Amino acid sequence: MAKIKLNFRQLSIPEKIARARQILAAMTGNPHFPHPLPDLDDLRVNINELEGRLTAAQAARLEAKHRTAELAQGEDNVDGLVSQLVAYVESVAGDDESVIYSAGLEVRGPNTPASSASDAPASMATTAGDHDGEIELSWDAVRNARSYVIERSLDPPTETSWAHAAVSTRSSTTIQGLNSGTRYWFRVAAVTASGQSPWSNPATKIAP
Repeated sequence: MAKIKLNFRQLSIPEKIARARQILAAMTGNPHFPHPLPDLDDLRVNINELEGRLTAAQAARLEAKHRTAELAQGEDNVDGLVSQLVAYVESVAGDDESVIYSAGLEVRGPNTPASSASDAPASMATTAGDHDGEIELSWDAVRNARSYVIERSLDPPTETSWAHAAVSTRSSTTIQGLNSGTRYWFRVAAVTASGQSPWSNPATKIAP
């Protein structure tokens, strides 16, 4: 008896839907198979249900990504406003620590050398963003980092080709407004209490 080659379980869900519909169409009205098992109507209903669930799952993932981006933007907004407020309190309080405490803030202790300042962010990675001209960056967080500075360069990068691209308070960010089809290089440095770390190893990506 001949064995059928299918490998159905290795297919992606969209591929399974397309393949199952192809088989369904070939089996419908086929005189060689007058009484197919399982019933073809049952298969048709389940294919349609799977396609509906796939569409719903894709929409949910897109919505979750959108909500996550909104959350990150909200966090950035609060971070920026609080930083501005702290700078204002410092300018008003001067050396009077009691005024700083009255604002619900704490006074920083004496500065000590921080070894983390010498640690460059590692594992810099680049992926295509959700829209044309967007590249998403991520890297390993540096301990005690207050923020990260990102620079970009056109290809090929040189000592003088690097330019400021962004500042992030998290170990990831999205660079927007890039020219589609153009190759860019990126590097990141951590900012700690003792200053800026060395630059990470650069990573490259062609903007979608």
